[in-house]
Amino acid sequence: MSSDLEMSAEQFRAAAVHAAAIVERYYAELASSPVMPATSARDIRELLYEPLPEAGAGPEAALATIRDVVYPLSRHNAHPRFFGYVASPGTGAAAIGDFLAAGLNANVTAWRSAPAAAEMEHLVIDWLKTMIGYEASAAGLLVSGGSMANFCGLAAARTAADPEFARTGAGGAPLRVYVSEETHFSIQKAAGLLGIGTSNVQAIPTDASLRVDVAELERRIETDRKAGFRPMCVVANAGTVNTGAVDPIADVAGVAERNRMWLHVDGAYGAFAALAPSARGLFTGIERADSVSLDPHKWLYSSMGCGCVLYRDPSSATAAFAHQAEYTRPVGLSRDEAFAFWDFGPELSRPFRALPLWLAIKLHGVRAFSAAIENNLACARHFEALVKPSDDFEMLAPVSLSIFCFRFRPPGYSGDLDALNERILVELQRAGSSYVSNARIRGKFALRGCVLNHRTTLRDMERLLDDVRNAASITLG
Repeated sequence: MSSDLEMSAEQFRAAAVHAAAIVERYYAELASSPVMPATSARDIRELLYEPLPEAGAGPEAALATIRDVVYPLSRHNAHPRFFGYVASPGTGAAAIGDFLAAGLNANVTAWRSAPAAAEMEHLVIDWLKTMIGYEASAAGLLVSGGSMANFCGLAAARTAADPEFARTGAGGAPLRVYVSEETHFSIQKAAGLLGIGTSNVQAIPTDASLRVDVAELERRIETDRKAGFRPMCVVANAGTVNTGAVDPIADVAGVAERNRMWLHVDGAYGAFAALAPSARGLFTGIERADSVSLDPHKWLYSSMGCGCVLYRDPSSATAAFAHQAEYTRPVGLSRDEAFAFWDFGPELSRPFRALPLWLAIKLHGVRAFSAAIENNLACARHFEALVKPSDDFEMLAPVSLSIFCFRFRPPGYSGDLDALNERILVELQRAGSSYVSNARIRGKFALRGCVLNHRTTLRDMERLLDDVRNAASITLG
């Protein structure tokens, strides 16, 4: 007797065609849709709510909910004027890759669990190393995102500094981690979860370009060592989330090497800008890092949930993560076929993250990604060039990559600029034509945008300024 869960070939094909039509229409109508729908949690719940279904509704009715509720009542990260946060727009190739990966539903724990998927992940990791100029002998794996990649890098650093820490817990002088004051909070969070302690994450001031002050970094390390602390790791930013600043990686690497410390580079947002000729020089020295975090689901426009951690020395990862149990012992396998991804990170069950990324790179080629990233950089620079000569806007940080921080500052205004720009932000987001987020730059409230979309054009940057002016006009009455 066949299962009610089994679709016939005809039913599957019809449902797949219907689903593809929903995505096709979504892409076609994207630019003319509001970036953020005018809705509420209650509105969406009322449209979605129903008791637990006892019987199936059929694909047409089920997919109608996706078409009429889920897609239109989502924030559209793929919209050409969505500049909020560091969010990928995705690609059609990645969407197809997700479909194919879900069809196979491989659990990529080890080679024997998913032979082809494991080899494809190794290949994709090799491609990512090549993109940023990392050592060919390095190892790595795909993880859920930059936060998990930073966690993995810090875990390997902790084990390198104190091989017994994971087994016996903290002992002896406290370990110290050094970051710039612009570093992503996931480093501090990882330090807390790993038992290093959030108070042992030392924030180093930045220069006028919001890059770490290397001289102060070295002075702080020396002071801490004399005070009895154990300097363990330096984190360099390859594109901060606030402003896109890139620390002087080669100089920071020199500090780490002189002090025999681990160097972790957080390149989750920015490191793939190394593919753009105009930005490549910013990443000199990244090959000297002991570990690097990357997010293909950001600047490679891949599906959400695809981050990456690289380790220059594979043994540093296995020292931190390898575990043995009888139920995981690879009986009858050796060498490459005995490979296990859990020896390089904390996950056991793992989805087939490599397939959508592999498919996008295979279909388009790396030159297409290089050109798209270069265009994103050009859009941010164009925006800065529009703001600087204007009499009603000001930049609050220099544009290093594709993040821009600015605010509305009308001539002669004597009120609270922070409060004014907060109100403008809310009005802009409600209007739906453009979407930016917020940041605080040296104490000032900023309208913050990030160009991370292969659909965005120079004209969209001009439209954003018009939209902010309209929002300001409404706010000022």
